[in-house]
Amino acid sequence: MMKSFTITKRQEEHITILEINGELDAHTAFKLEQQFKNLIEIEAYHIIVNCSNLQYIASAGLGVFMAYIEDIRNLGGDIKLSDMTGDVYHVFDLLGFPSLYDIHKNESEALSSYKNQK
Repeated sequence: MMKSFTITKRQEEHITILEINGELDAHTAFKLEQQFKNLIEIEAYHIIVNCSNLQYIASAGLGVFMAYIEDIRNLGGDIKLSDMTGDVYHVFDLLGFPSLYDIHKNESEALSSYKNQK
């Protein structure tokens, strides 16, 4: 059975917000990978991934974040994460992601952190 996973993309000034919904695992990770590739192609390097509707993340999903964070930072951007549920944050925390990623309680806090970087 195909897992449910969707990505909604929207813009807030020069920042791209990806709302990820459902389960991010080996069967769905390619969708997020494609989004990151597309954003790099159009030189959209300021990204927020809103995880409020992310129900589950597997190692394959975490791998997508790891694969693109360095590239995007080297291009002068960042991938900021927001709105994680306790369970999803716990997975990120176990792997030490809070020291690697800019994780915010909510999207408006993540937006502010970009605006304060200018």
